[in-house]
Amino acid sequence: MRSLTTRFALLVLFFVAPGSLAHAQGVDSAPAGATKEEVEQLRREVAELKAIIQRLVQVNQQAAGVPRLVKTGAIQPEDTAGSAQAAPAAKQAAPKKEGEGLQAGWNGEHFFMKSSDGNFVMQPYGYVQTDFRAYNGDGHPPNTFTLRRGRFGFQGSLGKHYEFALLADFADTSSTLLRDFFINVNYHPAFQVTFGQFKEPFAAEELTGITNIDTVERSLTSLLYPSPTSFRSPGVMLHGDLRGGVAQYWVGAFNGKGTLGANTTNEPEVVGRLKFYPWKKSTNEMLKGFTIAGSIAHGRTRGLSNELSFNGQLPDNAFTFFPRFAINGPVERYEGDVTWVKGPWAVRAEYDQLDQFRRALSSFAGGTGQNDLPGVVAKAYYAGATYLLTGERRPENGAIKPKRPFFAPEGGHGIGAWEVKFRYAKIQAKTPDTLFSTGVLPGAEAHTDQFTTGFNWYPSYLVRYSVDFNVDRAKDPTVGGVRPQTFFVVLQRLQFRF
Repeated sequence: MRSLTTRFALLVLFFVAPGSLAHAQGVDSAPAGATKEEVEQLRREVAELKAIIQRLVQVNQQAAGVPRLVKTGAIQPEDTAGSAQAAPAAKQAAPKKEGEGLQAGWNGEHFFMKSSDGNFVMQPYGYVQTDFRAYNGDGHPPNTFTLRRGRFGFQGSLGKHYEFALLADFADTSSTLLRDFFINVNYHPAFQVTFGQFKEPFAAEELTGITNIDTVERSLTSLLYPSPTSFRSPGVMLHGDLRGGVAQYWVGAFNGKGTLGANTTNEPEVVGRLKFYPWKKSTNEMLKGFTIAGSIAHGRTRGLSNELSFNGQLPDNAFTFFPRFAINGPVERYEGDVTWVKGPWAVRAEYDQLDQFRRALSSFAGGTGQNDLPGVVAKAYYAGATYLLTGERRPENGAIKPKRPFFAPEGGHGIGAWEVKFRYAKIQAKTPDTLFSTGVLPGAEAHTDQFTTGFNWYPSYLVRYSVDFNVDRAKDPTVGGVRPQTFFVVLQRLQFRF
């Protein structure tokens, strides 16, 4: 703006000044009719024009000779543009060379630190989830506040091909502190290798970040995922994107015993997953957000290590619908899921099956010899949908960005983003009775389903408040103390992430 003004003033002076100066120079020979006052007026105008020209010349010289302050380092000086101290400080500062310095700040989603050449990037990140849980039903747990998760870690990259993540949970006192610690070698989008401890790539809901799932807790299908409760295990994985992301694959080998758990057999748990976006490159907007995926996993357990079948406690902790049995031998898992996202809509469905063998366990169960027992077979599925009432777009796996945040960065207040949700889930498990010469070894068979409805409120990109109303129907529980009945559960969660 200043440059344009200067040029305009000079242009005016170019046309006006010569005439004025000429007029002033001819004052002594002015016509006889010119008065003394007119002559003095002309002299004042000439003096003003000369002063303007001198000031413009000084401004142009200063602009050409004083360098501008450029922010290049992690610690930035205060903006002193226009002050008398700015020019000397700028003259004394040595220019930064490319590759020097460390930059830090806030990018709107994360804190970050990075080298000026981009070869090193590190982002501290974390989240806190505080819950209040209320129950109604015979034998239900007490209503309680709880710090569900308190996690903090770092993620980043080294050079162009190495990515890393470290995440710890300070709220879980019943398990290990470490959650994620892995390195991803990204030489090509279609060929990447991850090693360390991380989630086994088995199910869509499992691989969705806990801060971004639709409901407060995962569905009943999560009881059948590998490495229960954390879904993480030490291992190595090959994965990549094919045809520009139309297809994705994961193949990994893990201990399969949970966080920092050592394997108990010589056979690792092997997991394979394929995911397709059939219409990703289509012009049909309705079909672009459709995905279909499937997984298979195979592992092995060891009865001598006192390994047990899956835990039948519901994710909302209302009750346990199925007892645990000693297992020994192969473990097989199967999964399939579909997802469709379009604008404010998201529709998801998933099916899981778990087969846990009980080989050579008759002596453990009071029988004789090393005969096989009937295995434990469990099946579960869910289907659900969410809709953003305030018009935001629902990502497949990501946080909601409100159009009108409750506390807007530029000031003022909005209503945030509001989302309604519904989900139905069902699980059933069975292991038959076994007849011995000394008697009958009882098995178990149980069915439970769950209705979930509620809403999510996003005051900002970093904050989320969720309310779930669960109806848990214990149809045929086989755990002592639980009779067929309906439990009503209200889950509330306040989440802050950064």
